[in-house]
Amino acid sequence: MLFNLFGSNSPPLAAYNRKMSEYIHKSHNVSVLLYHLVFPAKYRKAVFDEQVDSLLKEVCLEMEKRYEIKFVEIGVDKDHVHFLVQSVPTYSVTRIVTMIKSITAREIFKKCPQVKKQLWGGEFWSDGYYASTVGKHGDEGMIARYVKEQDKEYLQLHQNLQLSLF
Repeated sequence: MLFNLFGSNSPPLAAYNRKMSEYIHKSHNVSVLLYHLVFPAKYRKAVFDEQVDSLLKEVCLEMEKRYEIKFVEIGVDKDHVHFLVQSVPTYSVTRIVTMIKSITAREIFKKCPQVKKQLWGGEFWSDGYYASTVGKHGDEGMIARYVKEQDKEYLQLHQNLQLSLF
Protein backbone atom coordinates (compact mmCIF):
# COMPACT_ATOMS: atom_id res chain seq x y z
CA MET A 1 0.00 0.00 0.00
CA LEU A 2 1.57 3.30 -1.12
CA PHE A 3 1.34 6.01 1.47
CA ASN A 4 2.02 9.71 0.87
CA LEU A 5 3.04 11.09 4.24
CA PHE A 6 2.17 14.60 3.24
CA GLY A 7 -1.10 14.13 1.37
CA SER A 8 -4.61 14.72 2.64
CA ASN A 9 -5.55 11.04 2.31
CA SER A 10 -3.09 9.84 4.93
CA PRO A 11 -4.68 9.32 8.32
CA PRO A 12 -3.43 9.57 11.05
CA LEU A 13 -0.78 11.86 9.61
CA ALA A 14 -2.99 14.19 7.56
CA ALA A 15 -1.53 17.25 9.28
CA TYR A 16 1.69 16.77 7.32
CA ASN A 17 0.79 18.33 3.97
CA ARG A 18 4.06 19.29 2.27
CA LYS A 19 5.69 19.35 -1.17
CA MET A 20 7.37 16.33 -2.71
CA SER A 21 11.00 17.38 -2.53
CA GLU A 22 12.68 20.73 -2.19
CA TYR A 23 16.03 22.38 -2.61
CA ILE A 24 18.03 22.24 0.61
CA HIS A 25 20.15 25.37 1.03
CA LYS A 26 23.27 25.12 3.18
CA SER A 27 26.10 27.61 3.65
CA HIS A 28 28.20 26.11 0.82
CA ASN A 29 25.84 23.99 -1.26
CA VAL A 30 22.34 23.55 -2.60
CA SER A 31 21.07 20.01 -3.13
CA VAL A 32 18.11 17.84 -4.00
CA LEU A 33 19.21 14.31 -3.13
CA LEU A 34 16.46 11.70 -3.38
CA TYR A 35 16.93 7.99 -2.73
CA HIS A 36 14.62 5.06 -3.36
CA LEU A 37 15.34 2.53 -0.60
CA VAL A 38 13.80 -0.91 -0.14
CA PHE A 39 14.21 -2.87 3.11
CA PRO A 40 12.91 -6.43 3.43
CA ALA A 41 11.84 -7.67 6.84
CA LYS A 42 14.05 -10.36 8.38
CA TYR A 43 13.37 -13.78 6.85
CA ARG A 44 10.92 -11.97 4.51
CA LYS A 45 8.28 -12.48 7.20
CA ALA A 46 4.91 -10.79 6.63
CA VAL A 47 5.13 -8.56 9.71
CA PHE A 48 3.58 -5.35 8.38
CA ASP A 49 0.01 -5.19 9.65
CA GLU A 50 -1.87 -1.92 10.25
CA GLN A 51 -0.31 -1.37 13.68
CA VAL A 52 3.29 -1.88 12.51
CA ASP A 53 2.62 0.12 9.34
CA SER A 54 1.26 3.08 11.30
CA LEU A 55 4.03 2.94 13.90
CA LEU A 56 6.73 2.79 11.21
CA LYS A 57 5.38 5.97 9.62
CA GLU A 58 5.11 7.77 12.96
CA VAL A 59 8.72 6.87 13.81
CA CYS A 60 9.86 8.14 10.41
CA LEU A 61 8.11 11.46 10.98
CA GLU A 62 9.84 11.77 14.36
CA MET A 63 13.17 11.07 12.68
CA GLU A 64 12.56 14.04 10.38
CA LYS A 65 12.52 16.31 13.41
CA ARG A 66 15.90 15.10 14.70
CA TYR A 67 17.89 14.42 11.53
CA GLU A 68 18.35 16.11 8.17
CA ILE A 69 16.19 13.57 6.40
CA LYS A 70 12.73 13.80 4.87
CA PHE A 71 10.45 10.88 4.04
CA VAL A 72 8.68 11.90 0.85
CA GLU A 73 6.85 8.59 0.39
CA ILE A 74 6.59 5.30 2.25
CA GLY A 75 5.11 2.24 0.56
CA VAL A 76 4.50 -0.77 2.79
CA ASP A 77 3.95 -4.33 1.58
CA LYS A 78 3.50 -7.39 3.81
CA ASP A 79 7.21 -8.26 3.95
CA HIS A 80 9.12 -5.17 2.78
CA VAL A 81 9.01 -1.37 2.70
CA HIS A 82 9.82 1.18 0.00
CA PHE A 83 11.05 4.61 1.09
CA LEU A 84 11.53 7.73 -1.02
CA VAL A 85 13.92 9.73 1.14
CA GLN A 86 15.49 13.16 0.72
CA SER A 87 18.65 14.03 2.60
CA VAL A 88 21.69 16.30 2.68
CA PRO A 89 25.08 15.55 1.05
CA THR A 90 26.76 14.98 4.42
CA TYR A 91 24.71 11.80 4.96
CA SER A 92 25.91 8.80 2.95
CA VAL A 93 23.39 6.25 1.73
CA THR A 94 24.85 3.75 4.20
CA ARG A 95 24.37 6.19 7.07
CA ILE A 96 20.76 6.86 6.05
CA VAL A 97 20.03 3.12 5.78
CA THR A 98 21.66 2.37 9.14
CA MET A 99 19.79 5.24 10.81
CA ILE A 100 16.38 4.22 9.45
CA LYS A 101 16.84 0.50 10.12
CA SER A 102 18.15 0.85 13.67
CA ILE A 103 15.67 3.46 14.92
CA THR A 104 12.58 1.89 13.33
CA ALA A 105 13.53 -1.62 14.50
CA ARG A 106 14.09 -0.48 18.08
CA GLU A 107 10.75 1.37 18.24
CA ILE A 108 8.75 -1.40 16.56
CA PHE A 109 10.16 -4.05 18.92
CA LYS A 110 9.47 -1.79 21.90
CA LYS A 111 5.85 -0.99 20.99
CA CYS A 112 4.88 -4.20 19.16
CA PRO A 113 6.30 -7.11 21.19
CA GLN A 114 4.35 -9.65 19.12
CA VAL A 115 6.62 -8.80 16.17
CA LYS A 116 9.73 -9.67 18.16
CA LYS A 117 8.24 -13.13 18.78
CA GLN A 118 7.70 -13.63 15.03
CA LEU A 119 11.32 -12.70 14.30
CA TRP A 120 13.18 -15.06 16.62
CA GLY A 121 16.68 -13.74 15.78
CA GLY A 122 16.22 -10.36 17.47
CA GLU A 123 16.55 -8.41 14.22
CA PHE A 124 13.72 -6.65 12.42
CA TRP A 125 15.28 -5.93 9.02
CA SER A 126 17.26 -8.19 6.68
CA ASP A 127 20.92 -7.31 6.34
CA GLY A 128 20.60 -6.24 2.71
CA TYR A 129 18.76 -3.40 1.04
CA TYR A 130 18.13 -1.83 -2.36
CA ALA A 131 19.19 1.77 -3.01
CA SER A 132 18.84 3.95 -6.08
CA THR A 133 19.05 7.66 -6.72
CA VAL A 134 15.99 9.45 -8.06
CA GLY A 135 16.15 12.55 -10.25
CA LYS A 136 13.94 15.53 -9.60
CA HIS A 137 14.13 16.92 -13.13
CA GLY A 138 14.53 13.97 -15.44
CA ASP A 139 15.43 10.38 -16.02
CA GLU A 140 18.87 8.89 -16.51
CA GLY A 141 18.78 9.16 -20.30
CA MET A 142 17.81 12.81 -20.29
CA ILE A 143 20.53 13.72 -17.77
CA ALA A 144 23.13 11.67 -19.69
CA ARG A 145 22.30 13.55 -22.91
CA TYR A 146 22.45 16.88 -21.07
CA VAL A 147 25.89 16.09 -19.60
CA LYS A 148 27.19 14.76 -22.93
CA GLU A 149 26.07 17.88 -24.80
CA GLN A 150 27.85 20.19 -22.36
CA ASP A 151 31.21 19.45 -23.95
CA LYS A 152 29.98 20.34 -27.45
CA GLU A 153 28.61 23.71 -26.32
CA TYR A 154 31.84 24.42 -24.43
CA LEU A 155 34.06 23.52 -27.40
CA GLN A 156 31.97 25.51 -29.85
CA LEU A 157 31.95 28.55 -27.56
CA HIS A 158 35.73 28.47 -27.10
CA GLN A 159 36.43 27.87 -30.79
CA ASN A 160 34.32 30.91 -31.70
CA LEU A 161 36.01 33.03 -29.02
CA GLN A 162 39.47 32.00 -30.21
CA LEU A 163 38.65 33.02 -33.78
CA SER A 164 37.21 36.36 -32.70
CA LEU A 165 40.38 37.24 -30.80
CA PHE A 166 42.45 37.46 -34.03
